[in-house]
Amino acid sequence: MSKLTPVEKRKARIRKKVSGTTARPRMSVYKSLRYIYAQVIDDSTGRTVAFASSLSKELKGKDDGDKREDAKRVGKLIAEKCKAAKIDAVVFDRNGCPYHGRIAAVADAAREAGLAL
Repeated sequence: MSKLTPVEKRKARIRKKVSGTTARPRMSVYKSLRYIYAQVIDDSTGRTVAFASSLSKELKGKDDGDKREDAKRVGKLIAEKCKAAKIDAVVFDRNGCPYHGRIAAVADAAREAGLAL
């Protein structure tokens, strides 16, 4: 039996409470040491509605080495893709990470682009 890391424990605790519906899907944000990923998931059907990352084609060539700026671009892009899919509001899932830095930058940029979190 393996032990869970503190991040995995937080992630499981959050996922017990946070669930996405068709009307208000869940926006999950994952960050690695180098990149950041965001996806909007409808948990009732198990489908990913929208996806954006710092590796997306739309963001290629805009990398200036600032990870927080990359996170803001990802937040804006995911909000635009949600608007195209006729989604106005999402439930934010920070995926076990503390809500500051790059995670908060994604959420703030999505809010500024018109997505209700």
